[in-house]
Amino acid sequence: MSGTGTDSTASTAPAASTVHRIDTTRPHPARMYDWFLGGKDNYPVDEELGRQLLRLQPEIKQFARHNRGFMRRAVRHLADQGIRQFLDIGSGIPTEPNLHQIAQAAAPDARVVYVDNDPIVLAHSGALLRGTPEGVTRYIDADVREPDALLELAAKTLDFARPVALSLVALTHFLPDGDRVHELVGRYVRALAPGSHLVLSQATGDFDPETVAEGVAAYAARGATFVPRTHAEVARFFEGLELLDPGVVPLGDWRPDPGAAPVPAGAGPVPIYAGVARKP
Repeated sequence: MSGTGTDSTASTAPAASTVHRIDTTRPHPARMYDWFLGGKDNYPVDEELGRQLLRLQPEIKQFARHNRGFMRRAVRHLADQGIRQFLDIGSGIPTEPNLHQIAQAAAPDARVVYVDNDPIVLAHSGALLRGTPEGVTRYIDADVREPDALLELAAKTLDFARPVALSLVALTHFLPDGDRVHELVGRYVRALAPGSHLVLSQATGDFDPETVAEGVAAYAARGATFVPRTHAEVARFFEGLELLDPGVVPLGDWRPDPGAAPVPAGAGPVPIYAGVARKP
């Protein structure tokens, strides 16, 4: 595996064919997440559903920020523990600090592979490829539902005989049960070496089932999928792995930064579970 931090497996400019592939008739998770975070790489269809969800759940933009915060804390912890390879599936539109910036700040030689299959993300992949001279960052245009092809491409950059941190942050709730999502995640985990880690967050309806059910219906009305899962269903993603403390918990409870602002009284937990686990 050779290459510098500026090498890429994908074009960093939006070719005409890429622009043609963009579906602006249905909302897309990456573009909606960008809208929630205050970005500009989204379309009216994404904003319309985003505003509808905002009316249902006024804190939803804050939930997106909590999700980014969990990713930062988890990646920083794993880099500090010696993990030097990261596979981020469902990377989304770049939002600083990106995963490779966090990993390479702690370990300049870290190797990071981003994966997504949205043409907007592809068009902005150049922002994901500006890493340290010592490290490597690459972007792969691939579908999480095709693990064999995805892993084959990732293996051009990552050594799967050595530990890898697999990041599935805010991804699985966009995969229907018909995709046998637990088996799918298990396929990726089986490809990892001992000492690897799974980093995962997943939306839930455990805390406010009525509001979440309305959100599911809003997604469905626009031809999109959103699948909340229970604590038991989220814990199942980590079967056979060694969960790091504090286990599978709401986002804000996963190793909050010292001095972090507390959740306002009466706000309730963030309706997204998060966990990090080690493969023995």
